[in-house]
Amino acid sequence: MTSIDLNSDVGESFGRWTLGDDAAMFSSVSSANVACGFHAGDPTVIRRTCRNAAEAGVVIGAHVGYRDLAGFGRRFLDISPGELADDVVYQIGALQALAAAEGTKVRYVKPHGGLYNAIVSHTAQARAVVDAVKSVDPGLPIMGLPGSEVLRLAEEAGLRAVTEAFADRAYNPDGTLVSRTQPGAVLHDPAEVAEHVLRMATEQSVRTIDGSILKIRAESICLHGDSPGAVAMATAVKSALADAGISIGAFA
Repeated sequence: MTSIDLNSDVGESFGRWTLGDDAAMFSSVSSANVACGFHAGDPTVIRRTCRNAAEAGVVIGAHVGYRDLAGFGRRFLDISPGELADDVVYQIGALQALAAAEGTKVRYVKPHGGLYNAIVSHTAQARAVVDAVKSVDPGLPIMGLPGSEVLRLAEEAGLRAVTEAFADRAYNPDGTLVSRTQPGAVLHDPAEVAEHVLRMATEQSVRTIDGSILKIRAESICLHGDSPGAVAMATAVKSALADAGISIGAFA
């Protein structure tokens, strides 16, 4: 591998509440998953994030989630497929308008948090997400976990399915992410995160929570912008990839 996309969840501030240092993250990543207002973000934050991403040459993606501001979109919602599809269409459309106002555009869709985890195996909700994206723009790729239902259904529907790995999350031996309720689920040490990413990029594998090695092939690697020390981790990853001769570039 000579190039890899690094993505980050951004635009997650809300009103007077600030989360993450998006501007600093833009110096290390190539794709920005912009919150669309349902799990985080508001119109002013979203528009500013689009502007800053465009100025930094970072590609914009719609970070769609459950309608759950209080839970930051990390809780599963037993929502009907029809309602979920409408919510996803609404979020993509809002981001498209605000991106257009800043002279840029939405290039892909990445589900967030509880929705992301649910559609690894929840077929009905996965299909709702795919149907929503296809109805808005069948040219929009969907990003998700390798082997997930949403990516399988995306490919069946003729959409581009983009596999993703996580720089700062621990993995179970079956390839799923360790629940955030468990100790060790989130990685914080920049050196450990950089090693994690290098293994993904150079060996297409990851060390799981039990120490075993799992083969994983990803077109994009996520660095969470809301994690403590996110900027330091992103800087370490960027430096480690450069030392290995691997460039950072958007997949979309």
